[in-house]
Amino acid sequence: MGKTSVTLGLVSAARQAGLRTLVVDLDPQGDSTAGLDVDGDVTSTSATIIDDPRRRHLRAATLRSHWSEGSAAPVDVVVGGAELARLDRTDLSTRALTSLRTVLDKVDGAYDLVVVDCPPSLGGLTRIGLAAAHRALVVTEPGVFAIAAADRALKAVHEVRSSLNPRLQPLGIVVNRLRANIGEHRYRVEELASLFGPLVLTQRIPERTSVQRAQGAFVPIHDLRNPGAREVAGLFDGLLAHALRATRRRWQT
Repeated sequence: MGKTSVTLGLVSAARQAGLRTLVVDLDPQGDSTAGLDVDGDVTSTSATIIDDPRRRHLRAATLRSHWSEGSAAPVDVVVGGAELARLDRTDLSTRALTSLRTVLDKVDGAYDLVVVDCPPSLGGLTRIGLAAAHRALVVTEPGVFAIAAADRALKAVHEVRSSLNPRLQPLGIVVNRLRANIGEHRYRVEELASLFGPLVLTQRIPERTSVQRAQGAFVPIHDLRNPGAREVAGLFDGLLAHALRATRRRWQT
């Protein structure tokens, strides 16, 4: 229940808000592809697009999520898979690192929101995702290694911004799987806030069984009606609103 659960929560909020959404799964485990309940045959994957960033490969790698059913806002997924693993290395060419941006620029305007789900490492695949992004959301958990992990991620954002993508900015740090009744968790959140200030977002996602229930049923968290699900859904609504405001500021500058 890490970064992919945040991806799924954001997509659920976007669907609820009526936003046409594209999810690009860059994780070799393909958790977003599975969680968004897609089925069907594809002749390409996100790995194909990195190898050859042509629009026809993007179309061939894209499937409609079952989350689109009953909603006026489609949710499409560029499927991930194990073949991505060969690209998660540090010696990728600039062309490979910017390939996803190249192909996404060709469909600019077709979607209201594009979410790129990266693997937990900071290797080649995450750099590809950062090179294509306008905003980077850092997901961490309230443990002893949270500060070091967030610091490494923010340094990677700065590096990619300096070398490949000057439009990239950090959206913030979101704390996931928070149990506010545990003193250690509260201490780690305070520690993060003292070091990173306003980058630590107020939308802190609590550990709730509703999140696991939604993922196990392959449904948006907004479709569950119990109090825990409504609490988490509201936080993702706020996180989405923050992301949209940041994007609007980008266009106004």
